[in-house]
Amino acid sequence: MDVKYHSINTSQRYISMPDADVTLFPQWLQPQQADQVQARLQQTLAWQQDTIRLFGREVKIPRLQAWYGAAGIKYRYSGLDLVAKAWTPELLELKDQVEALTAARFNSVLVNWYRDGNDSMGWHSDDEPELGNKPVIASLSLGADRRFQMRHKSVPASQELTLGAGSLLVMRGETQRYWQHQVPKQRRVQQGRINLTFRYVQP
Repeated sequence: MDVKYHSINTSQRYISMPDADVTLFPQWLQPQQADQVQARLQQTLAWQQDTIRLFGREVKIPRLQAWYGAAGIKYRYSGLDLVAKAWTPELLELKDQVEALTAARFNSVLVNWYRDGNDSMGWHSDDEPELGNKPVIASLSLGADRRFQMRHKSVPASQELTLGAGSLLVMRGETQRYWQHQVPKQRRVQQGRINLTFRYVQP
């Protein structure tokens, strides 16, 4: 598969939110290209369904995930200790393109596969200590449209976006400090969605 992505659209929309810096590139990848990348990642990544401890009992997370990055990069969240697998050519090319667009540096990516609308991600912030004080999180969506909800941690402010195939959402600055986000269940959604969140983890 040719992993050079030439038809990238850099039109953007700034999302106005207090205490946040959020930009959406609605069609960063063209639809056909996004479909090809999704199919390739589904076939080639080392997917797993991890178990976390929730309210004193062990439960499987409602999605599949994979963790890739530079050698030796480790990431801990929700009691999970993840050790990065080596970059695949597709992931490395996507990382390079996202870095060129955002002028940020990334050394890892957490990839989530929502198999249908029953898979989800609960409220959280990407604010683990190893991500630093003002992390840049670049989130690429492939596949089915899904709702992406955000809520402020201390004031009555919220935001909801629909993230479609090929869209890239970039969160910077104080966003993770002041905001949480989630991907809720949507039982009517029958198709799958893959989401890649590029980040820099301090070694």
